[in-house]
Amino acid sequence: MENRHLFLFGGSPPFTEKLGKKFAQLTLGGKVAILFLERDGWEQYMPKYTSVLENFCLDDFAYLALRPKPDDNTLEILSSCAGIIIGGGETERYRDYIVDTLVGERIKERYEEGVPVAGFSAGALIAPENCVIPPIDNCENKHLFLRGLGLIKDCVISVHYTKWQQEANLRSAIWKVRTPVGYGMDDGAGLYFMNERVAETDGGNVYTFKK
Repeated sequence: MENRHLFLFGGSPPFTEKLGKKFAQLTLGGKVAILFLERDGWEQYMPKYTSVLENFCLDDFAYLALRPKPDDNTLEILSSCAGIIIGGGETERYRDYIVDTLVGERIKERYEEGVPVAGFSAGALIAPENCVIPPIDNCENKHLFLRGLGLIKDCVISVHYTKWQQEANLRSAIWKVRTPVGYGMDDGAGLYFMNERVAETDGGNVYTFKK
């Protein structure tokens, strides 16, 4: 069985140098798919995702705008790419377009096959089995507890931890979903999981809370 690799970041791109190098090495120079929500100026934003990776000789990127119904090209690229990045933005829309969809199925299949997956902010929130979205990050202004991708289990993730003052929300989420641990990541912080275990941290502060 291949080792599984997940990179989660507490804020917007870019990768940290150490985790960017690790991600790039795991792709072996192959194509990296970047999943994002299309908006005005998105082309100018993409270098934030790619800049650090390009320092480590990655130069083949596929920019895949998420849609309510994915096209065949998106699914084909996900089935053959060497790395996957899930961007940041509106967490609920990312979840709607990825979790419990063909896109999500492809991501999970590739992850199980050893393809590294990275998530920034919203991309990090939807990665665990439990997708916990804080009140500040949704239009209902309440704590949302939804099903996530399930790439990792037995933990909850909080992003923009200090900026959004998430300690109370993270502690309550741990009890709500009955999980043994929660990780709060500041902007600039990254967590690297290998086989669903934390292997490295980098960048800003990461806070760990146990039930």
